[in-house]
Amino acid sequence: MTDSRPPLSLATKLFYAVGAVANAVKLRGLSTFLMLFYNQVVGLPPTTVTFVLMIALVFDAIVDPLVGQISDNFKSRLGRRHPFMYAAAIPVSVAFYLLWNPPTGLSDGQMVAYLLACLLTVRLFDTFFELPHSTLAPELAKDYDERTKLISLRMLFAVIGGLGMTVLAYQVFLKENPDGTGGVLARDGYFAYSLCAALLIFTCILLSTAGTQNQIPYLRQAPTRKITFRAMAREVAATLNNRAFVIATITGMFVAIAVGARNALEIYFGLYFWELSQSQLAGLVTVSVAGSAMGVVAAPQIAKRIGKKHGAILMFASALLVGVSPVVARLVGVMPDNGTGLLYGLLIVETAINTALAGGTGVLLVSLVADVIEDAEVKTGRRSEGLLMSADNLFKKLVSGVGVFISGAVLAAIAFPENAKRGQVDPEIIHNMGLIYLPVIGVLFGLGIVSLSFFNIDKAKHEDNLRKLAAARSAAPGQALEPEPAPEPPAASPQPFKA
Repeated sequence: MTDSRPPLSLATKLFYAVGAVANAVKLRGLSTFLMLFYNQVVGLPPTTVTFVLMIALVFDAIVDPLVGQISDNFKSRLGRRHPFMYAAAIPVSVAFYLLWNPPTGLSDGQMVAYLLACLLTVRLFDTFFELPHSTLAPELAKDYDERTKLISLRMLFAVIGGLGMTVLAYQVFLKENPDGTGGVLARDGYFAYSLCAALLIFTCILLSTAGTQNQIPYLRQAPTRKITFRAMAREVAATLNNRAFVIATITGMFVAIAVGARNALEIYFGLYFWELSQSQLAGLVTVSVAGSAMGVVAAPQIAKRIGKKHGAILMFASALLVGVSPVVARLVGVMPDNGTGLLYGLLIVETAINTALAGGTGVLLVSLVADVIEDAEVKTGRRSEGLLMSADNLFKKLVSGVGVFISGAVLAAIAFPENAKRGQVDPEIIHNMGLIYLPVIGVLFGLGIVSLSFFNIDKAKHEDNLRKLAAARSAAPGQALEPEPAPEPPAASPQPFKA
């Protein structure tokens, strides 16, 4: 790596950001349609689908740190990250397409095996791209505020790509006919949807990887060394033993459980709780694109004014209150009746505000985790973006499986029927779904907010870390940094982790 990096061009920033579309299209497809497709269209029980999703998430969580640690130490003429990114393009695209086109005539056991094989392939090769791609941001932008702007641009593309593809699904590929046929419950439309999504994933991966390849000379190169498994394990433990990382991870775990449960139930609420048509659902998704984009754009300015942590807490808490308000209003009997224009208008307002707050929160949370990288490097003497990002993902994905399982358990507990028709589900079942949803989401998001309040890296500390790293490299160019000595804790009051 050379220290004389020229300023990032707009083209490089855009090529980097467009890579987020690939992961967003995949995530939105899995979270919005997969449960519905394999439960209501294919016919697998909801608990079976959620069990398979949990297995895939646990597998993904285990693979993440392995790929992260390997990519941190990988040597090639294309650097540490780009070989993995190129390798992901074809397998993840093909596997995503196959996921939505299972062969007909399979038994339930064979269908479960097919679903699991496709999901594991998607998860594995998505990690090959998404993890190295996300770790490029801290290297491309080291400044505290500039980093937030780059992450904001990346998430803006994710919002436009992921939600935009969902709108196309509702309005084009899975469009509901005037007579009620077609739609998300008809199998035929998933062929065109999956083909278009797979091609988009493939194209965005190649564009982003090739478009950032000119930055390789300015990126950190893997160290030349031989290391044993035991030594690598010690390095992993030392890197992850960081207070800010632990707090950020705990916050992310609570959020991941809540988001996993909410996303899997989202389409059930839209179709059956609010009894919206697919065109109305598409309208809400369109509004959420605009709302999320506004939040993503506003996040850097909010962080600059009040700091990333305080900005994230403010937006996080506000998003929670706004997001649960329509369900609370319906349960206490003050929400307009389903099918009325007033109800839909209120849902549009709630969606716009909630997604703006949630989008801004997402940018700031990712940027906070990125700031841990330099803090960990000061303490350990090693640059470990891949390890830190993958470990953060590991814990989130492990527990997000719990969220997905919760959604399946909710549907099973309230005896939600198969082949359900909009407006024909027992009102008591719908009421119970709302009653269970509120405490789960409220408690989990609330715990995440409380945890985030203990995060201890602000702009001043980040800039101090950068000064220490610059001074250490000037004193010993080309050599690994000496780790900071760990302070001895008082005997009477041992600390659970190093500050």
